[in-house]
Amino acid sequence: MDDDTDLGGPVVAFPSTRASLIHAVGSDDRAIRQQAEQDLIAAYWKPVYKYIRCKWEVPNEDAKDLTQAFFARAVEKSFLSGFEPAKARFRTFIRVCVDGFVANEQRAAGRLKRGGVARVLALDFDTAEGELRRHAPAAAVDPDEYFRQEWVRGLFALAVEDLRLQCAASGKTAHFALFERYDLDGPDGPERLTYGQLAQEFGLPVTQVTNHLAAVRRQFRRLVLERLRASTSSDDEYQDEVRRLFGGDVG
Repeated sequence: MDDDTDLGGPVVAFPSTRASLIHAVGSDDRAIRQQAEQDLIAAYWKPVYKYIRCKWEVPNEDAKDLTQAFFARAVEKSFLSGFEPAKARFRTFIRVCVDGFVANEQRAAGRLKRGGVARVLALDFDTAEGELRRHAPAAAVDPDEYFRQEWVRGLFALAVEDLRLQCAASGKTAHFALFERYDLDGPDGPERLTYGQLAQEFGLPVTQVTNHLAAVRRQFRRLVLERLRASTSSDDEYQDEVRRLFGGDVG
């Protein structure tokens, strides 16, 4: 049982390893700043791409170029220096910046030429486009709410990858495999798997399946919260997002 209580090492107070992106992108330390820029792009590029595709109704190739250019220029121009937490949430600030950027490009009659972005980011647009087809927004959805939904979807996907890496590093691949099979694959299957079926499939006692899943879910929640903390600009904003996601505050 003790072996199952911590998949990623000792429990620590949040945030544990990922500093707030809002502060880190302005760091004087180049390594910290560059890591924060990478984390910022990882957290927001899919919501930005999908938002451009749906809100601005542009073809996917144009949306790719606009997304690439937006983040390249955001990093180069340090546009986060204009963010004021008292006026808006950070994700709302990002969305408004995207609107301004795309509007400027359209007013300039498409001055952004395909392939003309100097800094090319390695972004998996094919996966994003597939997700967009599977989760097309409702016609009447509020733009800010749609952006939030896609931001949350991306945040959970990043936390799943964090979990996979931590489980692999700590020799807990069976934990992640159970989590993937039951919590990630299970809900989309024709019928919900039982713990007994999982036990038979993985050759484990049912009690061990129960313990493994409980442990990996706790770790996944911690990783989601860590990602969420890094992507919000204040404790009030963080706690509000926690309540919306989980229905309660986090200490």
